Amino acid sequence: MTTGPLQDTNLNLEALFQNMADAVYLIDPHSSNIIWCNRTGHEELGYEKHEILNHSVLSLQKNVEGLPHWDEVKRVILNSPSFTFVGSHTHKDGGEIAVEVNTTHFEHLEQTYFLSVARNVTNRLTIEKDMHSRNQRIWFALNEATDGLWEWELESNHVFFSPQLKKMLGYGPDEMEPHVKTWINNVHSDDLDRVGQILEDHLQGRRGNYEAEYRLRNRNGHFIWVHDKGKICERDDQGNPTFVVGMVENITERKQLQFQLEKLAANDVLTQLPNRHQGEEHARQQIESAQSNHQPLCLAVIDFDNFKQINDLYGHQKGDEVLVFGAQLLKQSLRQNDFVYRWGGEEFVALFPNTHLDDIETITYKIHRAFKEADWASIDTTPLTVSIGIACCPEIAGDFDNLIKQADCAVYLAKEQGRNQTVLADLPAEPQ
Repeated sequence: MTTGPLQDTNLNLEALFQNMADAVYLIDPHSSNIIWCNRTGHEELGYEKHEILNHSVLSLQKNVEGLPHWDEVKRVILNSPSFTFVGSHTHKDGGEIAVEVNTTHFEHLEQTYFLSVARNVTNRLTIEKDMHSRNQRIWFALNEATDGLWEWELESNHVFFSPQLKKMLGYGPDEMEPHVKTWINNVHSDDLDRVGQILEDHLQGRRGNYEAEYRLRNRNGHFIWVHDKGKICERDDQGNPTFVVGMVENITERKQLQFQLEKLAANDVLTQLPNRHQGEEHARQQIESAQSNHQPLCLAVIDFDNFKQINDLYGHQKGDEVLVFGAQLLKQSLRQNDFVYRWGGEEFVALFPNTHLDDIETITYKIHRAFKEADWASIDTTPLTVSIGIACCPEIAGDFDNLIKQADCAVYLAKEQGRNQTVLADLPAEPQ
């Protein structure tokens, strides 16, 4: 048997209703009058309880206008398990309170009643309005602060391209078909597979986000470098990605500067030929490739003869001019697939792929002739000659270090024998 405060059921229900934060109204559907309400129901509207009883919903609910409108609302409520709408209640002082009203109907003693629970949503609507405004401002700021935004719906492959992104690529606001194929068709063919794999890795959960640098074609057909970054923002009930959003930044100027710095780091500052570090790395790769594929290759060490006299007679500035002039002669004398770099001082190294020992004399003869026929008077200096040492594989076995060692010995011998000549490295003795 229940004892204590709960034994009086009517008192218990009254206490529960009176302490609810939401307003509760019992309404006569026929007359639209309020038969009963809890404390919140009259205090929130500025009334005493006796003032609001038998008050019509039509006078309190700003969004219901006249009995014909009430009849329509009443019909909907009676035909629905629960009817919810957002409107405004009129405060006693004439002000308005935004409310979300949930109304149900029930029968008691053969009489139909409406029970409405009204929640004050003024603060919520204010927050939602503020968030909407704030989201608009954030979207505006993002759109203006970045070079472009995009949103991809995976199921339809519809892609939203922001106005700034279109502008970056040279298109008008109504151009660029909003489809993923528009993006695919404009990614540089050399970058597409790599970028596509990065994006797929993110969609499959192998990467936390999508981020790539690649070339993107603009309206004029030129390619610009972009930094593209995105992330899945929505998934379906099975956890599959449905939406991906991202932003694109034009980094063309930065990439051009990067390439310039890389070129400076790889090239000799004076002659603009590859420097020793870059040249040796390339030479090692070429030699390894030739040996793996059983192809012939020759390496030459080229030394400018009597270069010290140029510096002594004309000064180091003139010596630099001679180095630049001579480097260009070397480069112009070589075939398309040959490679030359500055080893240090007045010494250079040249690589001749797919070249047999029997063919090298023709090539070096062309170099000697180029130096002999050059217009040295154009740089106000005496003619310069070169000594060349040659080492070829497979005649000389070994890697880059052995080939250049043998070629260096050969160029030293060329100088001892009178300069301005080519000497082949000694071949291994034939087995007896």
